[in-house]
Amino acid sequence: MAELLSVPLKKPSEVDLVTPLKNLIQSRYSTADKPEDCNEAINDLSKLRNNAIWKTFEKYESSLEIIYGYYDQLVSLETKIPAQELQVPFKWKDAFDKGSIFGSRISLTIASLSYEKVCILFNIAALQSAVAASQSVENDDGLKLAAKLFQQAAGIFSHLKSTVMLSIQQDPTPDLNPDTLGALSSLMLAQGQEIFVHKAIHDNMKDSIVAKLASQCEDLYGECLKIFQRENLKHIWDKDWIPTIAGKQAALHAVSEFYQSLVCKNSKLIGEEITRLEHSVALFQTASQRAGKNFFQELQHKAQRNLNDAKKDNDFIYHERIPDIKSVDPIGKAQPAKVLPLTQPMSQNFKDLFTELVPVAVHQALAAYDVRKTEIVNTEIGRLRESTTTLNGILASLNLPAAIEVTDGGSALPPSILEKANVVSQLGGINELERMIRELPDALKRNQDILDETDRMLNEEKQADDSLRQQFKERWTRTPSEKLTEMFRSNGAKYRQIINNAVEADKVVREKFESHRDGITLLSKSPSELEAAVPQGSSGNVTNSSSVTMLRQLMEEVETIKAERDVIESELKNASFDMKSTFLSALSKDGAITEPALSVESLGQVYGPLQKQVRESIAKQEGLIERIQQAHSQFVQERGSTTSGRESKMCQLAAAHDAFRDLLNNLKEGTKFYNDLTQLLVAFQNKVSDYCFARKTEKEELLKDLTQESSRQAPLPAPTQPSYHTDPDVKKEVPPRPPQPSQPPQAPQAPGGVPYPVYVQGMPVPYGASASTPYPAYVPPPMPQGYNPYGTMPYPSSSYNYPGGFPAAPGYGQQPPPGSYPQQPPSGYSQQPQGGYPPNPW
Repeated sequence: MAELLSVPLKKPSEVDLVTPLKNLIQSRYSTADKPEDCNEAINDLSKLRNNAIWKTFEKYESSLEIIYGYYDQLVSLETKIPAQELQVPFKWKDAFDKGSIFGSRISLTIASLSYEKVCILFNIAALQSAVAASQSVENDDGLKLAAKLFQQAAGIFSHLKSTVMLSIQQDPTPDLNPDTLGALSSLMLAQGQEIFVHKAIHDNMKDSIVAKLASQCEDLYGECLKIFQRENLKHIWDKDWIPTIAGKQAALHAVSEFYQSLVCKNSKLIGEEITRLEHSVALFQTASQRAGKNFFQELQHKAQRNLNDAKKDNDFIYHERIPDIKSVDPIGKAQPAKVLPLTQPMSQNFKDLFTELVPVAVHQALAAYDVRKTEIVNTEIGRLRESTTTLNGILASLNLPAAIEVTDGGSALPPSILEKANVVSQLGGINELERMIRELPDALKRNQDILDETDRMLNEEKQADDSLRQQFKERWTRTPSEKLTEMFRSNGAKYRQIINNAVEADKVVREKFESHRDGITLLSKSPSELEAAVPQGSSGNVTNSSSVTMLRQLMEEVETIKAERDVIESELKNASFDMKSTFLSALSKDGAITEPALSVESLGQVYGPLQKQVRESIAKQEGLIERIQQAHSQFVQERGSTTSGRESKMCQLAAAHDAFRDLLNNLKEGTKFYNDLTQLLVAFQNKVSDYCFARKTEKEELLKDLTQESSRQAPLPAPTQPSYHTDPDVKKEVPPRPPQPSQPPQAPQAPGGVPYPVYVQGMPVPYGASASTPYPAYVPPPMPQGYNPYGTMPYPSSSYNYPGGFPAAPGYGQQPPPGSYPQQPPSGYSQQPQGGYPPNPW
């Protein structure tokens, strides 16, 4: 046997990977980007992890493929979900620490996908070393496999050495210390070179080649020995590692001298042959003394026999001078063993479980694109609706078209008023508005309760951390809560402001409702009751004068322009462009995307013609209003300038109809807003809950280690001093007991104001609070396309203007008790907006 060393495995702990990953995907990805169902993929990943982390302890070649597959999934997932956002408390124990009689082992718990990936990669290299060390050096296939695995392990340890600190962002356990990883990489490389020595011997290669291979291997073991004997490292290794490495260094030197002696023998250099054989035999003995075991025992025997034969031949035949070993030429070097770079994927049959999730860079670009797109849509629809509202207001003030409609008699109502009353009654009338207004406080309270509960969890976690930090002082080594929750607090404040703005929006809606309550109440009554409530007058018959004819033509143009705007608005809301494919094709090798240039180009192609139509429609309305006012002035002159109470009442009813339509849509949007905010707050609460659970797990592990360490270091109580120690008759002094040295604890290192605020595009990022987080700034996921109808309404708090819309969220008809909100959206919930949006109230 070659007596090869294998690295011990890090011992994992089981975690719940399913719930936090579901919460993260549901909150991060919009409906358009999220696959129909990631549950199966998430469950498969959890099963794969459980299989991978425990299969490593079987140390079979087949186990490598399993752990390779899990690592490949982690690498793929990390490109789609920033590692710091998955709040799973991954706990791994130090590979070299065997614990104590109290059962404690050094461990570290970090809620980061990067930490999990680092530990899995460490175990891959450790398992590779174990499988390589178990191969027979007498078998050609075994030698090839061992050489490949040792070189791959050297590459993995070298990769970890340069990336581990950036990945975990805190002090690691001793096995993940960069110096430790560098030492392990050098060991794997030396053992890989040794495998090439064994293969050269096995394949009966030229003596000079074997000598060069062994000489280089001796150098590698020498460098390895220097690293392993450093003061900060030598206490980590198993007690037989350094002696074994030192023995290997001497043994490989002996092998190189032995095979170089064979080269000298073939060249008839008897003196040099004897010198090298003597040195080889001495080195074999040194190796045995260092390691306490024999290496290359067969070669050692051959060296002794060859030395005896060479001395005999030289004494009787050649009589050559025996040179000093220092004067002979040095042996050449040959190093086929290399530090193989880390390749991806490692598994031969890798299949990405999360193919539907786009890379982070693409997702961020899509989110930024949707923000720009929503701003354009909101702005253009806001301009259209503002113009329509202005037009409706002017027509209502002129009592058009009711003033020019022919009725059956003086007491009969114009057809347009009857039609407006019929529409109001069909849509529920005053009772429907009152019902929806009564429901707003419940929806508001539900969201306030969720946010209050989220704040409570954050405050409770911070208080626990501060208390333990005060208790343990500098021994409490984990990151303070305020550094990790900075973004949580910021987003919580943003949500709080959004709710406050919504409260003001409710007031605006109620004020408008009260100002038009009487008119809406009349329109909600039957036609006979409505007719009785309108004062009698003489406006029943309208002559077919030139002004009336002109006004009727202009009213037809009004209806035409409104119909055209409905079409333009629908096209604005439904316009789409496949930016996902565009961004994926533009994704560079380093993961960068020139998103702004692509967005401007595509947005111009899609929305440029529609923006032109909006400008033309608004310009057309300006001329139309001027003509309507001129024709109405002529109509008033022909009819007479007297304004009856009947006409005033009909103007009031027309304005009440417009207000009813606006209020109904406003209240629908308000209810939808609160329901959508509930979904976002529940997702926010879930992520805070995941964070608090991860911190709690980390706290418990660190607290347990500190407590056990303190119990091991606590000195025994001093015994009571016997009386004879102070008896004057006893002359012998008993020296005081020397104080017990105190060891430091080995703790783990661990467009205008709006009544209802238009929320930012999607969920704010709750993680990545640390300024040192090595990930790009998070762009929140976009909400589905939609237009908030209050984008042009006057609103008191215009300083908080969040562009974007909200998706529908049915299933929240009743208010749940505080702190008991569902962790997942109700079944059947769809974030895709349905139908159109209402016009501007003013």
